[in-house]
Amino acid sequence: MGITFDNELQRFVFDFEHDGKEDMVSLTGTGYQVEAFGKCFYYGYEFAEQTESRLRSAFIKYVKFSEPIQDHPELTTFIKNAVDNLSHKINLYNYNLVIMPESSSKVNQYMLRYIYRFAQPTLHHMELVKNLPANISFDIDAYKKQYLDDVLENGHPRYTEAQKEEVKNSISQMLKLIHNKDYFTIAKDVKKSRLRPYIMHFLKFANKEDEQLCASIRQQNVLVIDDVTTSGSTLNEILRTLRILNEDNEITIFSLIGRNDLMADAI
Repeated sequence: MGITFDNELQRFVFDFEHDGKEDMVSLTGTGYQVEAFGKCFYYGYEFAEQTESRLRSAFIKYVKFSEPIQDHPELTTFIKNAVDNLSHKINLYNYNLVIMPESSSKVNQYMLRYIYRFAQPTLHHMELVKNLPANISFDIDAYKKQYLDDVLENGHPRYTEAQKEEVKNSISQMLKLIHNKDYFTIAKDVKKSRLRPYIMHFLKFANKEDEQLCASIRQQNVLVIDDVTTSGSTLNEILRTLRILNEDNEITIFSLIGRNDLMADAI
């Protein structure tokens, strides 16, 4: 019966042997692969279409914040099976670096420890941490190229110079507001904004040593992991941070729970 929610016991029930039509999550598959972020993207599980949003939210909370994870054998099996399936698809021994976002959840750390069972002894790992709001910026050049400099079918500019200046002023005001907010408010406010792909530096390397190491790794296999992917904004920011250093590496992305309708064109 995969994963269901027992209303009487008020808990999630796992069945790793059988799936059913009413399951929230199927547990007998071998993971999923989708085209997203312009990279090879895998995820271990996906929610069934009929799963109510309140149950999805409750299950994500259960996965991310059940601690210690070792005291939840069904959850550890849930994670291990997903990593097992990933290794069958890509052979984790071939990877040189694992990168993940800093998180209050312990799932990424548990996934990393389990990944090391398949990996070469020299596998490096690092976290990207939240940046100060004051350091967040906007890629006005990319936005200008994508939108402000757009032309109509007749070859005339879509926007006048006055309109362009008005947009630039609006963006400048938006940045001032962002710089005065806390990180979590920023993430919530801009998550679904059409400007989100151009807002930069949400994340940074934890230290200079990690940044230098990542910059020095060339033409190697890099694995980016995250526990839950919904909008894809965190993974988007990780990839953007990595591209600033170099684009020579083969990057694979893995999320424990993902969606097959990610914003693949958001970058």
